[in-house]
Amino acid sequence: MIRVLIADDQEMVRMGFRMILDAQDDIEVVADVADGVSAVSKARELRPDVCLLDIRMPGLDGLEVTRQLAGPDVTDPLKVVVVTTFDLDEYVHTALRNGASGFLLKDAGPALLIEAVRAADRGDALVSPQITVRLLKHFDGSGPAKPQVKPPSEPLTAREMDVVKAAARGMTNTEIGSELYLSLSTVKTHLASVQGKIGARNRVEIAAWAWRSGVVS
Repeated sequence: MIRVLIADDQEMVRMGFRMILDAQDDIEVVADVADGVSAVSKARELRPDVCLLDIRMPGLDGLEVTRQLAGPDVTDPLKVVVVTTFDLDEYVHTALRNGASGFLLKDAGPALLIEAVRAADRGDALVSPQITVRLLKHFDGSGPAKPQVKPPSEPLTAREMDVVKAAARGMTNTEIGSELYLSLSTVKTHLASVQGKIGARNRVEIAAWAWRSGVVS
């Protein structure tokens, strides 16, 4: 059973998400809260498998909640999916830096909501190509402020680069394995190796690095 916490200041959103998720045999909503302070306290108390966090909330916004639950200084981080909209893309970089492992569109339909939760739980946090590409594309260096990209500690192998490109396109581990004729464990091994080489904490940061460095465009 995938245990989920929902944090959103709009009651209708929380009710809608809860109704959709609770209808699934493998998902249970353990709490829904309306503000960031409650989100942090409930998440630390209940240790859900996935936290769905809206960005704009009273008390603490979703970005700060993400940092407190999944940031680089957190010893045992939780998996956080940030709820966002395309016109709030400027928040994505902060969410990534604060430890978010995935993104969900505010107006996502039931299928994508369910997929987002299941994907985050199994570590495939990039939900779908259309979400991934549109949210991460501004990292490609074409904007007014080109981001600085730290080079890998050692060169990526050709196969690692193939896996990175696939992950940056929003493919799950299973999809990457099918496309590249690799076992699931091999895909995970390559991703772990890439994380070490580029200093990423999760596959979302791998995808962001790929866009920033021009590996994908």
